[in-house]
Amino acid sequence: MQKTFGYAMLGGDDRHAQQPLVTAVPGGFPMSGRDIAYHRFRFPADRDRGRADGLRAGTDGLTPDGDAARVTHTDPHSGTTAEYAAGTWTSPVTPAGFALTELVPSWTADTPPGCWLRVELRGWADGTATTGWYELGHWAADESAVHRASVPGQEDDRARVAADTLRVTGAAVTGWQVRVTLLRRLDAPAGPVLRTVGVVASTDPTGGAEATGAGDAGAWGRVLDVPRYAQRLHAAGETRWGGGGDSWCSPTCVSMVLDFWGAGPAPDRYAWVAPPGPRPQVVHAARHCYDHAFGGPGNWPFNTAYAATHGVDAFVTRLRSLAEAERFVAAGIPLIVSAAFTAGQVPGLDYDTRGHLMVLAGFTADGDPVLNDPYAPDDERVRRTVPRGPFESAWQAGSGGIAYVLRPESAPLPPPPAQANW
Repeated sequence: MQKTFGYAMLGGDDRHAQQPLVTAVPGGFPMSGRDIAYHRFRFPADRDRGRADGLRAGTDGLTPDGDAARVTHTDPHSGTTAEYAAGTWTSPVTPAGFALTELVPSWTADTPPGCWLRVELRGWADGTATTGWYELGHWAADESAVHRASVPGQEDDRARVAADTLRVTGAAVTGWQVRVTLLRRLDAPAGPVLRTVGVVASTDPTGGAEATGAGDAGAWGRVLDVPRYAQRLHAAGETRWGGGGDSWCSPTCVSMVLDFWGAGPAPDRYAWVAPPGPRPQVVHAARHCYDHAFGGPGNWPFNTAYAATHGVDAFVTRLRSLAEAERFVAAGIPLIVSAAFTAGQVPGLDYDTRGHLMVLAGFTADGDPVLNDPYAPDDERVRRTVPRGPFESAWQAGSGGIAYVLRPESAPLPPPPAQANW
């Protein structure tokens, strides 16, 4: 029986169903030569690169000002109607440099009680908008204003939304715009703050064998000391927020990496978890990553946004190969990656999944990936070493090379490739 661990590959039934598996280069490892470009705006520095309506620049980012519009919103998941002050930042048109097929946004923000934000995307080509605006999420760190959720039912002859991903279907798209609306309930004591918003644009894997550049030899033989947390320890406990531990791969991975950096939530933040169970911070993460529309805690940008509430930089991107991932490990940065496979496809991973998150903690001296796989019965069996080729194929074909990058600002990112995807 096939298991689906969260929805690491949202809409895993069809999102990458038409993508061929990547193939091996002679004498090398599986790679896919793909167009992938990531661009991010940081605030307040980038405020004037786009259009700000009803927002002011504060020390830490953008927040609604006295000219913010008044809007009324009813949360479809609670039925609560409230009036909000709303300010919007719209990015400039950002060229990808190629005909893209998917866009995935991510952001970092603070949403005090009574506040939330809406993220939208649209496509551009040849100087004109070629799609309408699509909503990619209503997000808040808590549930005092709205229930955090993707927005289902968005599909037309140009594009469709698969929860956290805009999939181009019938339009020519070579660039994009992102629009973020920050909303503050009128009685809220403090307003939301938008710190960053970014988008990764990509094409589908082609199955070709184009080289993607050398990795980093410093990653081979290096395994980062990421703590090992088993999601299945929670299988018989809390069943809210996606049914319990068997669907909590993504928040379990985020919890591992936050604790690797010493940035996990303080005990008073998860004191509400009762009984505390084997690891209450994982229950806390599952609740605060949970997508109320989809019914699971695996929404990619919701997980990185949750991580960013703990003082780390966090974003979603796509990588072309394990050679690119090696650069992060060599820099001391573990990655959270999403793969899909059947039992036996990746030796050492003896289960089926349409989308599963794991921590890439390092590489053996021979270049094989060393994983913290949360789908284990206990913490001791979380660490797994898998063969490089089959795992790279499962990662690239399963999610298009999705990776969460979580790190403190004091840990520099590795230099990006010429077509920057971080």
